[in-house]
Amino acid sequence: MTADLPEFYFRTRENGAAVFRVSTANRQRRIELIPIAAVNIRNGQIRPHGEHELSEEEMAAIRTWMEERRAVLARRAIDDIFRTIDHLNHVTHWANAQASDEELEAVTDALLLAMHDLRSVLVRKKGDRLMKKGS
Repeated sequence: MTADLPEFYFRTRENGAAVFRVSTANRQRRIELIPIAAVNIRNGQIRPHGEHELSEEEMAAIRTWMEERRAVLARRAIDDIFRTIDHLNHVTHWANAQASDEELEAVTDALLLAMHDLRSVLVRKKGDRLMKKGS
């Protein structure tokens, strides 16, 4: 099993990760996770853990992970938007064919405000893009 282990482990969290070096170099050959850094994906900050000084190899591995993680998060964000479009279509069908008056009363105002807000932003952004193209 140890031959298959990566050199680094990234414990993801909301805005980045805690970075560990994976080690089995002990008597019992148990897996140890040695904390080496904390990463903030939003601002690109890499902070060494405690007194640890990050090597070039560690920095390179962390930077590679950050690039890959940003790509994964970008793909997920777009996928979430397409799922939202599908979900809106399901909500439309539900409201049209299945919802009771009480259910509609419970959700209509919140849905209308959210859709109005979304529409306003989309129309403004579309206008901005068209103005840039025309310039």
